[in-house]
Amino acid sequence: MKSVSKLAILLPILFLCGTSWAQVKGEEVAVLTPPPSVPPAITRKHATKLIVNLEVIEKKMKIAEGVDYTFWTYGGTVPGSFIRVREGDLVEFHLRNHPTSKMPHNIDLHAVTGPGGGASASFTLPGHESVFSFKAINPGLYVYHCATAPVGMHIANGMYGLILVEPEKGMPKVDREYYVVQGDFYTKGKFGKQGYQPFDMEKAIDENPSYVVFNGSTLSMTGDNALKANVGETVRLYVGNGGPNLVSSFHVIGEIFDKVFKEGASEFNTNIQTTLVPAGGSAIVEFKLEVPGNLVIVDHSIFRTFNKGALGLIKVEGSGDKTVFSGKTADNVYMPEGGAIQKVVDKEQVATASTLEDQLKFGKTIYAQNCAACHQPDGKGIVGAFPPLASSDFFNADWKRSIDVVKNGLSGAVTVNGQLYNGVMPALGLSDEDISNVLTYISHSWGNKKRIFKKPEVSSVSTRKDKGGGH
Repeated sequence: MKSVSKLAILLPILFLCGTSWAQVKGEEVAVLTPPPSVPPAITRKHATKLIVNLEVIEKKMKIAEGVDYTFWTYGGTVPGSFIRVREGDLVEFHLRNHPTSKMPHNIDLHAVTGPGGGASASFTLPGHESVFSFKAINPGLYVYHCATAPVGMHIANGMYGLILVEPEKGMPKVDREYYVVQGDFYTKGKFGKQGYQPFDMEKAIDENPSYVVFNGSTLSMTGDNALKANVGETVRLYVGNGGPNLVSSFHVIGEIFDKVFKEGASEFNTNIQTTLVPAGGSAIVEFKLEVPGNLVIVDHSIFRTFNKGALGLIKVEGSGDKTVFSGKTADNVYMPEGGAIQKVVDKEQVATASTLEDQLKFGKTIYAQNCAACHQPDGKGIVGAFPPLASSDFFNADWKRSIDVVKNGLSGAVTVNGQLYNGVMPALGLSDEDISNVLTYISHSWGNKKRIFKKPEVSSVSTRKDKGGGH
C-alpha cells in the first residue's frame, strides 16, 4: 500500500474550509474592554488566530444609588466586555465560569455561523472552562448573550455584550469610540426602592421592567462617569440592546447622527434623528460635534428615560460656533391678557412683578412650564427619580443654594427628606426675574417656609460657565 503524503491529506481540507483559512497568520490574545471603553482599532492587514478569554462572574452591584442587584456578567460588567476581531480571523474562544457561580452558563455570539451561535459548544459549569473556535465570516456589529435555560432570566440579569467584526479594509478613523448597551431589568421593588432587590420573574414575563438603563446602571454615564468629547471631534457609538424584552428608540438630544449603520450592518444611512435598536440587535452611530454642552443620551420612549433610568450624558468641551447654535438671545414675555409691567433692559423684555401677588402668579406659570414635568404639579416629585419640592428640607435649608440650582443646574447625589437621589437637573436658562418669581412661588407652596426672593438676591449668585445638567 502506497504511503499518502501530508500535502495530499491537507489539500482537500483546505479546499473545503476555503482558501482564506490558509491566510491566517500568527496568533494573538484579544484585548477586551469594559463599557464604555472600546478596544483599539485593528491595524494588522491579515487574519490571525485570535484567542478570546472571557470569564462569567455572578456579582452584586449597584443598579441605582442605594439599590443593589445580583448581576450575572461576562467579565464582571454589564454589558460584558467588548470584543473586537477582524473579518477572516480564526477566533479561539475560552469561556470560563468562576467557581463561585451558582449557575451553569454559555454564550451565543450572533457573529458565529454555527449551532446556537456557539451556545451548544460552550455550556460551562461553575469552575470549568469551555473552548471552541469559529471563523469571523461576516463584518458587522453583533450582540452576544447567554443562552442557558431559562434563557430570558440569564439575559435579564445582564448576560449580554457586543462583538465587532471589523471589515478586512478596517474602519474609518474617528476621534472617540464608546460602547453603550441598553437593557431592561425586573426587580421585586419599584424603581428607586432602596436596598437589595432580587429578580422578579413575573414582571419579566409581563414585560414590565422596574428599570431601563444604559450599561447596567442609572449612574453609568452621568456625573463623573459622563462620556467626554471636544468640539470638532467625531464620535462613534457602538450601541446595543440586550433586552430581553424592549425595543430601544435610541436618540442623542442635541445631535443628529451623520451616519447610522442600522442593525450593525456594513452600509449606512445619513442624517438620522432616532434609530430603532431591536432586542438582541445593534447599531453604529457617528456624529461630529459643533457646539459645547451636555448632550443627553436617551431612549425616546421617553418615560423610560425620566422614570426608569435610561439616561446618559456626553460632556462636550470647547468653543462653539454661534451660527450653528446661538443659545438664548432673548427672554421675552408673552402676556396677551396684560397684567404685567413691561420694561426693556439690554434689549430683553422682562416681566417685572410689582407685588407678591404678581410674583406668585408669574412663578406659577414658570413652574408649570419648566418644573412640573419632573417635580410634578403638586411638588411631590417621583420617588427614586426626581426629588420633592413639597416640604423639602433641601430647598428650605439654604436659599442661596436653591438659587444656584435653578440658575446653574445640579448633577450628582443629594438627599431630600431622607431619600437619596442621583440625577441631572439642567440649567433652565431663566432670567433672574423669572428665577425670583418661581422660587417665591415654590416657597409659598406645599408646606415650605414662606420667603420672598428678590431679583438682586438672584443676581448676586453668579452664573457658572460649566453649568450642571443636560438638555
